[in-house]
Amino acid sequence: MAYEIPVTQARAELAELINRVVYGGERVVVTRHGKPLVALVSAADLERLEALAEAAQAPEEQTISTVTSIGSVPPAGPGSGHRRFGIAAEHRGPDAT
Repeated sequence: MAYEIPVTQARAELAELINRVVYGGERVVVTRHGKPLVALVSAADLERLEALAEAAQAPEEQTISTVTSIGSVPPAGPGSGHRRFGIAAEHRGPDAT
């Protein structure tokens, strides 16, 4: 859980807050009017966050490059050499096997 502190108090205690983050392993959330404004995290935490953000973007970029490398397929239609296949059904009476 992060330690929350109002921005006015954080200004006065910045050196102490930095020590809490670096040496105490804490995360500090600076608030304004009770709402989170910024967070102080260690450099190691920041590196992990950036690595997660990169990993989250990688599959999307890979999918886009795969799809764009496929190319286009000409539409099937009359005179295109493609045949249309439908579903056919045949009624057989009760004696049919």
